[in-house]
Amino acid sequence: MFKSAQVILASDPHQIPDVLHAWLYARGSLTAQLKQLSNGQFHVLPIKEKFERPQRQYNQWLNTPLHHTAWVREALLYGAEKTPWVKATSIFPVMSVQKQARIFKSLGCKPIGWFLFQRTQPTCKRRILKLDDGWTRQSCYTWHGCQFIVQETFLASFEQYLYQKQQKGL
Repeated sequence: MFKSAQVILASDPHQIPDVLHAWLYARGSLTAQLKQLSNGQFHVLPIKEKFERPQRQYNQWLNTPLHHTAWVREALLYGAEKTPWVKATSIFPVMSVQKQARIFKSLGCKPIGWFLFQRTQPTCKRRILKLDDGWTRQSCYTWHGCQFIVQETFLASFEQYLYQKQQKGL
């Protein structure tokens, strides 16, 4: 659970597929929720981990100068299938990785949720968007005084998996 959550909806909520609605608005660890859905089958495949300048929209949301860099991590999240379910992008401003959030720089194949929700309740502001890759939730967390963004895009393979489960009545 978050201490507080503010949702900014960029798209009409009636456009969101029924099977994804609960996932886009869920609170807590997506890692734990995906593990539960897939009976413990879950892994993370990092695609990119490096310092770079975030896009302007992320700097504005984090209220950081445009010239500042951030630690950016992109990863694919897998559940019970061989195709990825979620594309996750995390943006940690350089000021955050110099503080408590420095642990997120060396995650490797570990999920961010494992550290983020371990004995803590971060505050969260959230936006729900429809991007080219799929329905996305962008969360701006404040955790131990550090602010960062975690963007989770639910891929078409995940949506298909949910529909198949729904049809089977599971």
